[in-house]
Amino acid sequence: MQSIRILLISVVSTLLMACSPSAKQATHTVEHAVRGAFAAAISADGHYSLISSVEHGVSLWDNQTHGLKYQWQHSADPENLVHSLAISYDNSFAVTAANDTFAVWDIKTGKNQGYYQIKTASIRDIAISNQGRYVMYGRSDNVIVHLDLVNGRRLEFLGHQEKINSIALSPNGHFALSGGNDYTAYFWDTKTGQVIHRFNHPSRVTKVALDARGQYAFTADSLKKASVWQLTSGDLVSQLQYIARQKIFSAVRFNEDATLIATGSPNRELSLWRISDGKQLDTFLVKPREGSRPKSAVVFDVAFTDNERSLTTEGSSGLLEIFTDLDTQ
Repeated sequence: MQSIRILLISVVSTLLMACSPSAKQATHTVEHAVRGAFAAAISADGHYSLISSVEHGVSLWDNQTHGLKYQWQHSADPENLVHSLAISYDNSFAVTAANDTFAVWDIKTGKNQGYYQIKTASIRDIAISNQGRYVMYGRSDNVIVHLDLVNGRRLEFLGHQEKINSIALSPNGHFALSGGNDYTAYFWDTKTGQVIHRFNHPSRVTKVALDARGQYAFTADSLKKASVWQLTSGDLVSQLQYIARQKIFSAVRFNEDATLIATGSPNRELSLWRISDGKQLDTFLVKPREGSRPKSAVVFDVAFTDNERSLTTEGSSGLLEIFTDLDTQ
């Protein structure tokens, strides 16, 4: 999950939120990082949260028992902070990344499965497949690297002309979605590197996501366009409908049957949308950290939980929050 660039937007976004109507608050809150989080990821089913913080390194939390499962040390260098992390769709493995290193972890045993160092550019975003076989990361030099950790096969995707901002990997690791500063998102085959669909935007593509069943892709830019695409045909399904002149997304998640999409923003805002027409169905606000100035928080990740009757978030405030009573009509 990306964190550094998003935090810069939160100050301006907070001022905009002050003018918006009141939104619903969380019904349940658990502290996961005492002084706030640097980055966070939630498993697809909401079972686990993976938190990066200055004080605790990387922590894996069990959200069913609300207990700390593991604490992992990515690096002995306190300045080498983990800024991107992910949990595989099947909850088997996790990956953590700093600027020039990444590590793979077994969630069942807590053991490290390998440390890796990159020698070119820096990591911008990272993803991991089921069973931890494939890791994919986007670099600051416009390149995306797809690695098979079983046989060592490496593929470099060179389609982007500018920095990579966001990537998504299908659960089986065979398909990827990537977005960058070149105003473009690509859906491509990780075995061949062949582009399947190209999605154009009027500004920098800042966030992408895939639904787990492989039906839809989500792409959003730095201004006003947030789109859902049909992956078989490449056709536009809908655009999220909102009035704001600019809307940045820091977290995106499809529900299991790909009828709804949840988004988080750098201005505390959590929203629920209908995919078929892009209508906004519900809005919530995550909590800022006590004493924080300005009073804001970035939503790092969101997941549908409790049979999709609730949304669970992790944010820069270091809090897990659960939102219930969703309006899905």
